[in-house]
Amino acid sequence: MEKKKVVLAFSGGLDTSFCVKYLSEEKGYDVYTAIANTGGFSKPELEKIEQRAVELGAVAHATLDIEQEYYEKSIRYMVFGNILRNGTYPISVSSERIFQAIAIIEYAKQIGADAVAHGSTGAGNDQVRFDLTFQILAPEIEIITPTRDMTLTREYEIDYLRKHGITADYKKMEYSINKGLWGTSIGGKETLHSEQTLPEEAYPSQITAEGEERLKLTFEEGELAAVNGKPYADKVEAIRAVEAIGSKFGIGRDMHIGDTIIGIKGRVGFEAAAPMLIIAAHKMLEKHTLTKWQIYWKEQVATWYGMFLHEAQYLEPVMRDIEAMLLSSQRNVTGTVELILRPRNYTLVGVDSTFDLMKTDFGEYGEVNKAWSADDVKGFTKILGNQIKIFYNVQKRNKQ
Repeated sequence: MEKKKVVLAFSGGLDTSFCVKYLSEEKGYDVYTAIANTGGFSKPELEKIEQRAVELGAVAHATLDIEQEYYEKSIRYMVFGNILRNGTYPISVSSERIFQAIAIIEYAKQIGADAVAHGSTGAGNDQVRFDLTFQILAPEIEIITPTRDMTLTREYEIDYLRKHGITADYKKMEYSINKGLWGTSIGGKETLHSEQTLPEEAYPSQITAEGEERLKLTFEEGELAAVNGKPYADKVEAIRAVEAIGSKFGIGRDMHIGDTIIGIKGRVGFEAAAPMLIIAAHKMLEKHTLTKWQIYWKEQVATWYGMFLHEAQYLEPVMRDIEAMLLSSQRNVTGTVELILRPRNYTLVGVDSTFDLMKTDFGEYGEVNKAWSADDVKGFTKILGNQIKIFYNVQKRNKQ
């Protein structure tokens, strides 16, 4: 009898390593592993992940390269919207998961899989992101989730792998680390307790820089185009260049505390030097190049966009409508922003842009007015206050 075929979303971490062994040994599936690389893995790392999948018993392994698609369909809109979940988190892993799920389910359909599997637990957001995407794009394919269904602990999974002769750096697996182009999340141990924070050694990148360093980021219609004067046609490489500079200063480290899709509070540590620097610089450039109403309305839709992206709603059609507005808003967001980097912090210096709305002949704030007279302002202020004056006049009359 031919074995059933399951495609497992595989990262090489503890949960998915357990799933390979469990699905093949206990459930009798032919396990096909696949990793959808959104830019967080180097070629040697991907090769190591493939080797591990085969060692665990996978029939075959596929590496799906989607980093350019991830940038084009997600990251650039997060930059356009200056999106930080709860004002803190650049939606690193949250946004990646949707595109990984899309790639995995498309691969499953290509090879005629009977089922698709992931290693998410029952207490987090990723289970919804994977399940919902799989259900929408391939409702005919069964979804299998051993870690969630069996309510497994990390200790149980480690013990199971050891009993089956699988060796690994289990000490390192105490933390769940998800590395991606738009940031790295670190969960486990301290993040499970409200009063604790991650120790220095828990972060994948270590602080090696001292003193100060100047950084210039150039944007063209909202997209990062050059780093310190060096142009980048490949935006993914531009992001990597910023990450290499910022991570050595330990910039972009923080703890995200938020409401999960399933309703409980969650904490996760992260490091995201490139996202934090790029978003900060982009936002400052927008303050100079957009009108106040462009900024206001863009902030409203960007908040919704970030929330929907975080909560697995990327495939909702309204997201394409919001993206159209965000894209339109960027037509004048062109210029260079200078920053000063220091260990664990940075300062925004200033902006150089031909679209700078401060560079006009109308006046200089707090200094000189050129396009109106003193009498113009007196009359304007008098009319501006009419409605409020009327309100207080009526209140006074009714109290008499």
